[in-house]
Amino acid sequence: MRLATWNVNSIRTRADRVVAWLQRSDVDVLALQETKCRDDQFPESRFTDLGYQVAHVGHSQWNGVAVLSRVGLQDVEVGFPGMPTWSAKEGVDPAPEARALGATCGGVRVWSLYVPNGRTLTDPHYQYKLQWLEALRSAATGWLAEDAGAQVALVGDWNIAPQDDDVWDVRVFAHSTHVSEPERAAFRAIVDAGYADVVRPYTPGPGVYTYWDYTQLRFPRREGMRIDFVLGSPALAARVGGARIDREERKGKGASDHAPVVVELTS
Repeated sequence: MRLATWNVNSIRTRADRVVAWLQRSDVDVLALQETKCRDDQFPESRFTDLGYQVAHVGHSQWNGVAVLSRVGLQDVEVGFPGMPTWSAKEGVDPAPEARALGATCGGVRVWSLYVPNGRTLTDPHYQYKLQWLEALRSAATGWLAEDAGAQVALVGDWNIAPQDDDVWDVRVFAHSTHVSEPERAAFRAIVDAGYADVVRPYTPGPGVYTYWDYTQLRFPRREGMRIDFVLGSPALAARVGGARIDREERKGKGASDHAPVVVELTS
């Protein structure tokens, strides 16, 4: 089985590219982040025509996550237990954002995750990010406590570069989000709970990234960040036979600023 994750930065803008990539890559399950549309705006038929079942949650032009699967799609769950809420506007009650979607695909519990950005170290969104990650750790720990043999994939845009090699120049990011010790500690806590980074062994750094900003020629200058990950439970990690980052898909007109990350699972 071939499992992939991709922050597409607007599915309506990039539906043609995603369809073409699916046809080329022969992926069985694709988790998407930052779809940037409501459920009624998601171009579902483009993917069902290819034989994929679709689950999506999106509330507005921000956030949005989806799972596409041609190996079954069952037990769809919007948000994980204890997921924090957020409101950026005074007087508006906090509500769950469209940042987490779970579905069982071919026996694997796939979670498409779009971790909050954090913005700045002093922004309330940063504390929200840390709370969100702690809630994810707690939920994910519980899943393994319930079933140590569960095949769980926590995949998506984590908005964290957990190692210095995961940014093109760590000095540039001093006093910024994505590399702060509390964020990195939150990422490590999920790894320590039993979820291994199953891609890194097949794509070692330095200089291996999944995201390149559109500005300042970051992509041609190879100035990127590694912030998209597949973290697998022990039973899932044992099935991983290979992984790759499709850097080529960051090239060309209309590309997302993220590249797809693909994992090969043995039977």
